[in-house]
Amino acid sequence: MVKKILKPKPKIVIILGPTASGKTALGVKLAAEFNGEIISADSRQVYRGMDIGTGKDLSEYRIDKQEIPYHLIDIISPNTKFNLARYQKLALKAINDILSRGKLPIIVGGTGLYLQALADNYKLSDVKDNRQVRLDLEKKTTAELWKILIDIKPDFAVKLNNSDKNNPRRLVRYIEIISGSGDMVQKKSSALFNFLILGINIDDEKMKAKILARLTHRLDREDMISEVKALKQAGVSYPRLISFGLEYKFISYFLQNKIGREEMIEKLGNAIYRFAKKQKTWFRRWEKQGKKIEWITSLNEGSKKIKEFLKASD
Repeated sequence: MVKKILKPKPKIVIILGPTASGKTALGVKLAAEFNGEIISADSRQVYRGMDIGTGKDLSEYRIDKQEIPYHLIDIISPNTKFNLARYQKLALKAINDILSRGKLPIIVGGTGLYLQALADNYKLSDVKDNRQVRLDLEKKTTAELWKILIDIKPDFAVKLNNSDKNNPRRLVRYIEIISGSGDMVQKKSSALFNFLILGINIDDEKMKAKILARLTHRLDREDMISEVKALKQAGVSYPRLISFGLEYKFISYFLQNKIGREEMIEKLGNAIYRFAKKQKTWFRRWEKQGKKIEWITSLNEGSKKIKEFLKASD
């Protein structure tokens, strides 16, 4: 009997971390060192015109005179629906394109579900968006959406983490999928690639200070409020802006005179910090599920880990 020789799986690097942890800067420096290209794993950076609030930091993709290519940033209108299945499809296409040119794909982001869909190779439902159902669901509160999900699929609902339970956009999509097929998206299959997952380790106090400093800079120096005004003038409704959460939510409230500037800044800073804590919880939960994450605190550590990963035989 002839023994089948298994072909080594292509190697891919993931860099994850909470918001304001420095993922983009680290990813770009490592891409420059290892002939890589960046694939964003951020659920809001796919939208055009949402630059400051989502922290695209496109100027960071240049090191000296070298431009680092990036993918899945600025690809659709804010009024266009975008879901996990579409992200996975486009990310896999980008990965194969980068590999075909002999370069290293480096996936950078903090959207845990996007990262898991790639690394754990989720088999996703093909249920299409139902516009009328979605419009009806989007009028409901998070608590109402949660009750619907509990009623139609309790065994799935009780397994969701707090981030999912409190994210109305995800709850709407889960209800759509379950109502359309009776099934759910998170079915793992064998991994297509060999992943090295680097996690940026940052303590809560340092993270909070960076979040507040970045927020002040975006409001005072980058004029983030004008960005939200421009999106509204371009035809993005306030309900749609609010659905993006965080910066777009609270600045929309401010522009509608529902809250004052100081209240907006205070509430937004606290909301971003809570969001970052939820991201950290998601990553730790992924570890408990068996995923290996190499936690690093510096560029040198990341560089060393990648060198070892690329040298190692499968």
